[in-house]
Formats: sequence, C-alpha cells, structure tokens
Amino acid sequence: MKIVILGAGAVGGALAKLLALEENDVVVVDWDANSLNYLEEDADIKTVLGGSSYPNILLEADIKNADMVIAVTGSDEINIVACLISKVLSKRIKTIARIREASYLKNETFEALEKGQIPVDIVVSPEQLITDHIQALINTPGALQVLEFAGGLLNLVAVKAVRGGPLIGQEISNLKKHMPKVDTRVAAIFRQESPIIPTGSTTVEAGDEVFFIAKKGDIPKVINEMRKKEEPYKKIIIAGGGRIGYRLAKKIESNHSVKIIETLSERAKYLSEKLKSAVVLKGDVSDKHLLHEENIENTDVFAAVTNDDEANVMSCLLAKDMGAHKVIALINNPAYVDLVQGRGVDVAIAPSQITIGTFLSELAGDDVVRVYSLRRGAAEAIEIIVKTPSGSSSAGVIGKELGSIKLPQGVTIGAIISRKEVKIAHDDVKLHENDHVIMFLSDKDLLPEVQEIFSPL
Repeated sequence: MKIVILGAGAVGGALAKLLALEENDVVVVDWDANSLNYLEEDADIKTVLGGSSYPNILLEADIKNADMVIAVTGSDEINIVACLISKVLSKRIKTIARIREASYLKNETFEALEKGQIPVDIVVSPEQLITDHIQALINTPGALQVLEFAGGLLNLVAVKAVRGGPLIGQEISNLKKHMPKVDTRVAAIFRQESPIIPTGSTTVEAGDEVFFIAKKGDIPKVINEMRKKEEPYKKIIIAGGGRIGYRLAKKIESNHSVKIIETLSERAKYLSEKLKSAVVLKGDVSDKHLLHEENIENTDVFAAVTNDDEANVMSCLLAKDMGAHKVIALINNPAYVDLVQGRGVDVAIAPSQITIGTFLSELAGDDVVRVYSLRRGAAEAIEIIVKTPSGSSSAGVIGKELGSIKLPQGVTIGAIISRKEVKIAHDDVKLHENDHVIMFLSDKDLLPEVQEIFSPL
C-alpha cells in the first residue's frame, strides 16, 4: 500500500516507521528537516520537505498514486485542507485526519464531518481517545490498561499481579476453582519484559503483567484474583485543565468527587462556568501546600494531563509520595514511558500509542475490526472477522474447533463473538462464517499470518 503521512511528529513518525516495517510504500511530508532526516536514516521512508496542504508538495509526494493520506500535523485546519486538496488531486484516495478541536467534531451545531460534507473519510480525535482511556482506568480499579471489544461486551485488561492476590503462586487453571461462575481467558503474561503464552499449568508470579479477556461485568472479580481487592474509585484530582482535563472532568463529575487544578486564571474561570459539580482550583499542579490542603492522602486517583511531561511526572511523584492511591501521568514522549511507569508512577500513558491503534485499525483491511497497539508498539490485540477463502473449495477455519487450529507461536485466541453471543475461547468452540475472533499477538508482525488463517484473500 502507498501511504502519504502529513506530519513527522510523535504520531506521524512512529506510524511511518511501523508501516514501513510492514513493507508499505511510505512518504512523509513536513517542514522540519531534522525530523525527516531522522526518519530517512532510521527506516526505509521517503520524505518531502514542505507544507502539507500545498498542492505542489502533495504532488511531489506522489499523492495521485497513493492509496491513503494520513494528516497528523499540529494544525486541525491544515489537516482538513490537506485532505480536501488530496481528494481534488486523487478521486480514489482515502483520507484520515487527526482533529483535536472539539468544535469540529459532531455536536449540536456542527455535523459536517459526520455527514461527509468535508472530505475526511476517517476522523481521529486523540483527546477523546485519551479521555476514554483514563475514564476506563478510573472505572476499573487495579487495571493498567482496559481495551474494549465487541461494542463493549468484552474487555482485554492488563493488570500487575501483586503479592497477596489469591492466584499469586498458583496455576492459571485454579481461576476456575476460585471463580466457578466466571469465564475468562488469560491471553498473555509479560514477566521481566518477556512475553509468555500461558497454559493452564502456567504459574502467576508477583510482578507479572497479566493480560486477560472477560465479559465486562466479570472484570473486577478477575482483577481481585491478581491483587488485593480494591474499592471503587470515588475521589479524583485532575492536574491540568486543558482539552483532556476538561473532557475527563465533564465525563466523570456526575459519578465521582472531582477536583481539577488549572494554572491560568482565564482557563480556570472558563472551567468553573462549564463544569457542573467539579471543583476548579487555580494553582500549580506541583504545589505541595495545595495538594495537602485538598487532602491528597485521601485521593483515589491523581491524573496529571497537562502538556508538560516534566510537570506531569513530578506532580505524580509528589502526589504518590504524599499518599495518593493511584497516579496516572500523560507522557507525550514515548521514550520516557518505560522510565517512569512502575517507578513512582502507576500508569504512564503515551498519547501516540493510543492514537496509532486507531490508525492501524483503518489500515489493517476490512476483515480487521479493531487493532490495539500494546507494550509500546511491540504487541497487538485484534478483532478479526472469520471469512471463507475466496476462490477455494476449502472452508478454511469455518466449522473447526479452536483446539484444532494451528496458530503461530505467540498468538492466543481470547474470545469469539458468534451470532451476537460472546464465547470465551475454549478448545471445543467451533467457528462460523462472520464470527469475530479476539486475539492477542505477542509480536505485531504476526498479523499478516493471522489474517491468512482466519480471513484469507
């Protein structure tokens, strides 16, 4: 596939490298010569220096022969105009744009993007994705990551096993003994950064990062097997009143006690006018005196979501030291995520990794419903549709039991959605045409092989 990426920032650069590794023909456009030089040296990527919305620059990027353009510059307006110009230059091209400003997205006064009146085929809103991600963590005590499949019927959850959990030191098969009415599947375990594809005899150890699939209502019960039981989170402090902080406060204020800290007076005034029950505090997110006054020691979740990585990390470390139960930091530089997660920061979120998963879902093909990028891009969780091989008398995997399907090493089937019924994966479950299969891939490069098995061309 020939793909033109407009913008060589954190998302554009990471996406370009991923797509180039998958043998796509990738061209990146940006004004920043240093970023382009880095991409050229690091991967087999063509680059064009110039404005992303300029027709002559898009033609130089060979937009007429491109299958897709992905606009991820720092400007919503440039992204929209670039998609418009791309459609003029190539009628067949598919356009994807990152749009940050909520006013451009579907609301009571503006629905142009959803109605197709603006030539952007797919709109990706990073702020909304990040907000949803943090909200899922707040609603799921103990989780490091919560991923949604099958329209919310199923979740893939990552949790760190902690000494004191009932399953620690025991085989995974004991889950059924501990919870006879709960059906779940452990999809993968990361132990000291190395993946383990588990069997029933695999022992769960303290410090393991365990990925499991279960129905939404069963998630807390499974988490409580891996660590001491946690009560629902009620008291939340949000550090930063920007787009993400505001969206998050607005979404959770009706069900939680929410306080939001904002440095700028005008922005604090705006937040106090727009939010209904959340308390707006004007001050520095790293102000020890302020945190003490707001009873940080009784706070269930402290989420630092400013645009400053250093401020987010330092305020989280301070809040944790002062007694906050769980701290979440937004880290724009993905290289810092591994440095801080687990070292005073409970959950470090890299916006680029969350956003990239949405792009990958669009790029994977019609047979792949959803792709989540995991473990800083090394692993993936996917939802794929079972299809009959075209032009073949063979039914492929249709009619077969899961236990009889030879999977590549590093792939685990977690669940099946068959005719709107959710089935946790067991060896005797049979596959039907158009079933949705939820899988964990310890190596993202396994996706083409998985597609060939379940949904061959």
